[in-house]
Amino acid sequence: MLPNTLVTNEVKNSAGTEIEFSRLSTGPGRATVFRAVLETPALLHRLSIKHLETGAGLKLRRRSLVRFDKTVISTVDLITPVTISGYTVLDAPIGALASIAEVTNVNAELMSFVASLGASTTILYDGTGNGSVCLLNGDL
Repeated sequence: MLPNTLVTNEVKNSAGTEIEFSRLSTGPGRATVFRAVLETPALLHRLSIKHLETGAGLKLRRRSLVRFDKTVISTVDLITPVTISGYTVLDAPIGALASIAEVTNVNAELMSFVASLGASTTILYDGTGNGSVCLLNGDL
């Protein structure tokens, strides 16, 4: 289980600077929400984690979500609050797997594509990873 405060470099921004979060709520079900410690009431900055299981037996699936939502002021009109959302969903047929080894492999492939370049083993926070470029610029 995650701690109630994320303060030791668990979350970083594009400059690699730590962003601290504290648990805001837990539930309903298998869900929790964290708030950025420095968020303001008008500009929310949230981390949500949710899990949903559906089916039974060999058809049991777990859908897990990690999502960030950050409200900022528009840089066009300098007035309008706008929200940016980024999330990862892992949908796994856990009822048909004896271990999470292949789920771990798919998760690693996703993370490495988004946050690294080629043979690099360095995590890139600045948006220059192959997958990040696709997400940020709409590239294919």
